[in-house]
Amino acid sequence: MTDLIYKEEAYQIIGKCMEVHNNLGAGFLEIVYKDALEYEFKKAEIPFEREKLYEVRYKNIILPHRFYADFVVFDKIILEIKAVSAINDEFIAQSINYLKVSGNKLALLVNFGEMRLNYKRIVLEHKFKQEY
Repeated sequence: MTDLIYKEEAYQIIGKCMEVHNNLGAGFLEIVYKDALEYEFKKAEIPFEREKLYEVRYKNIILPHRFYADFVVFDKIILEIKAVSAINDEFIAQSINYLKVSGNKLALLVNFGEMRLNYKRIVLEHKFKQEY
């Protein structure tokens, strides 16, 4: 069995997500959960960047479409927030794309839309890393 990547950091992030979900429950829009998480991260002095912009390089150009990751926490973990009935493959693919363009190895896909907080760890070993 291999060790989980960024185990302690991910544990802290998921703990804050659980705290938000325990207080707000399901049913709000994503933006409400993001605002609450921003408050919790600041209060706990967890370093984060909200709505981090990523560009996509294709051959020798930057494509016009850009990605905005909901949060980058500890400068190395993508945190993607959802408030839907269930996590689907499209959301997992979105998280993988964020990992590809960011060069990060771990994404946490967290869904606040269910009665119990649901999350997935997505790990990508980088053969796709972009250089700028």
